[in-house]
Amino acid sequence: MFLLVSCFALVASTLGCGVPTIKPKVSGYNKIINGEDAVSGSWPWQVSLQDKRGVHFCGGSLINKDWVVTAARCRVWAPYLRVILGEHDRLSNSEPIQIRTISKVITHPSFNSRNFNFDIKLLKLSSPAEFNSRVSPVCLVSSWSRIPSGTKCVTTGWGRTPESCGSARYLQQTALPVLSTAQCRIFWGDRMITDAMFCAGGSKMSSCQGDTGGPLVCESKGVWSLVGTVSWGTIDCNVYIPGVYVNMAYVRSWIDQTLAKN
Repeated sequence: MFLLVSCFALVASTLGCGVPTIKPKVSGYNKIINGEDAVSGSWPWQVSLQDKRGVHFCGGSLINKDWVVTAARCRVWAPYLRVILGEHDRLSNSEPIQIRTISKVITHPSFNSRNFNFDIKLLKLSSPAEFNSRVSPVCLVSSWSRIPSGTKCVTTGWGRTPESCGSARYLQQTALPVLSTAQCRIFWGDRMITDAMFCAGGSKMSSCQGDTGGPLVCESKGVWSLVGTVSWGTIDCNVYIPGVYVNMAYVRSWIDQTLAKN
């Protein structure tokens, strides 16, 4: 697993990433399905992936002005996809959101649709995002980072809630403990959990449908870094079984190489 060390945070803070202008306030430790509303604009890298009808189906994270990272299992057809930046209330017509289409979709070459190994893809925006108080990128965790089990990190998304029976209206947030690989495999088995994955949650909290592709971020010295991307879990969002996330440290080199080539 990963450790978000302080020297990385000091480097990251100089890059203009991972520091929200509007500060998040995470008071609850509930699953997103029963979670708490985020402070509007406090997770400025969170994006909503929507079809041409405006229906939310996956989350994602803005990692620079041109690129979003999401899950490979989120079915993306570039001409028909909308990326919404700066959104909080999905039913509001007054929020200063930015809408982008996609010019390029790059799925990890080792993605396995059967076990969701390397469940990650990159989306290139048709035009650059405009950074402001509500839209800015998250830092990417370094490839050498490790995080100890029990560390509390935060995941966000518009996934299913009991009230909506579908996607949440307001962006939800919750803090989740990271599990060790050994702890994760107790729930999911040795063969299911690869080095490209890790677990978080399982103690009365979980991500749910619609959160897929969204961020799991850890904070160090005021800087937030993307350590995981929501990948898979139980069909019924069982809050006693941890969700599985893409290990961003493990795929960091692929991200860097892909962005450099494109």
